[in-house]
Amino acid sequence: MAERFDLLLRGAVCVFPWGEAPADIGVRHGRIAAIGSLDAGAAETVFNATGLHVLPGVIDPHVHFRDPGDATIETIPLGSKGAVLGGITTVFDMPNTTPPITDAASLAWKRAYVSEVSWCDMGIYVGGTRDNIPDLASLEVAENVCAIKVFAGSSTGPLMIEDDPSLERVMRAGRRTIAYHSEDEYRLQARKGMFKSGDPYASHAEWRDVECAFLGTRRLMALARATGRPAHILHVSTAEELEYLKDYRDIASVEVLVNHLTQWAPDVYERLGGFGVMNPPIRDKRHYDAAWAAIADGTVDTIGSDHAPHSKAGKLKPWPECPAGLPGVQTMLPLMLDHVNAGRLSLTRLADLMAAGPARIYGAVAKGRIAAGYDADFSVVDMKARHMITNAEIVSPSGWTPFDGTEVIGWPTATIIRGQMVMREGEVLGSPIGRPVRFR
Repeated sequence: MAERFDLLLRGAVCVFPWGEAPADIGVRHGRIAAIGSLDAGAAETVFNATGLHVLPGVIDPHVHFRDPGDATIETIPLGSKGAVLGGITTVFDMPNTTPPITDAASLAWKRAYVSEVSWCDMGIYVGGTRDNIPDLASLEVAENVCAIKVFAGSSTGPLMIEDDPSLERVMRAGRRTIAYHSEDEYRLQARKGMFKSGDPYASHAEWRDVECAFLGTRRLMALARATGRPAHILHVSTAEELEYLKDYRDIASVEVLVNHLTQWAPDVYERLGGFGVMNPPIRDKRHYDAAWAAIADGTVDTIGSDHAPHSKAGKLKPWPECPAGLPGVQTMLPLMLDHVNAGRLSLTRLADLMAAGPARIYGAVAKGRIAAGYDADFSVVDMKARHMITNAEIVSPSGWTPFDGTEVIGWPTATIIRGQMVMREGEVLGSPIGRPVRFR
């Protein structure tokens, strides 16, 4: 008797942890049930993936969808719709909302809301504050929490923890990996008076200079080593940090953003003005080259988008009044596929950085690999497709992308989450099915 599945993917080249290989995949009850030659298999739905590559469901571990929100432009329904259109099956959403996600009550609200409105699966960051340090050990192991997020620089209100004694208290409160925004707030404030309103947008990278990031990371590594607390340094942007962190692999892991792998100064500021302003800043070609060298030698563990949209009106303001942050969840995978086609990394390495890596660093259960028993999350891509990224296709109400007019080779054609097709050929299907992610 033929083995029966709910979904059967036929004829694809699958990207496994051990490399690329042709295989069929049988899905049952939302999990991968069989891999191999399944010619005798039958299914309610058969997806002919001939000529396509099937990646493990891509995870964006760094987004700001901003629900619950203030008068911002982004919401979980819209952000997650952009994610699945871009081939992303899972995101980890940051806590700096209004009010922030910093306690059991706000976490419970967000967990319930995600289950109602998200198109993709979602992990939830809890923000560390001086006031909730006594609760962090219990919050970090609460259901669906991917990590505690600490802003050691570049934040406001209760989420800022910039001093070493408080940072050490955070590190001694719990055991899981903490995710850090690493910029030195003292240096930022000391240098602020060097600049004035209306200065060139490239001043952003001068103010938040290399030493600002490097000093923040050096301080965090000293504390992490002293406390034994593992640290995940988000959006590492400098050659100096990438070289330095190689000596801390016992205690640190590294994220790099797709923007720092795709753009560089001064070109980005000359072309885009405020639409290229983000934290930490996009830097010159030396740091771009260092980021790619760190991809090649294994220093980098994860790639994220740091998706943080702002309105066109806001980004048109003079520097530094223009807000820092760029949309990116919908374009992250296409840009990285284009880098694969340009020979900068292999498709297997991409899957390691954008699926297995985030699952490993954060401890996501049954995510990040094409393997029996794992969630049937797949990002199906056409590596030969040519596509022009445009503002018109961005579903965020911001209505723009810093990559408007960029032609890429390689495009997501289907997004499958727990065996359910949620995007096919640029069309979002059905209704939201996203769930909060489970973590070890």
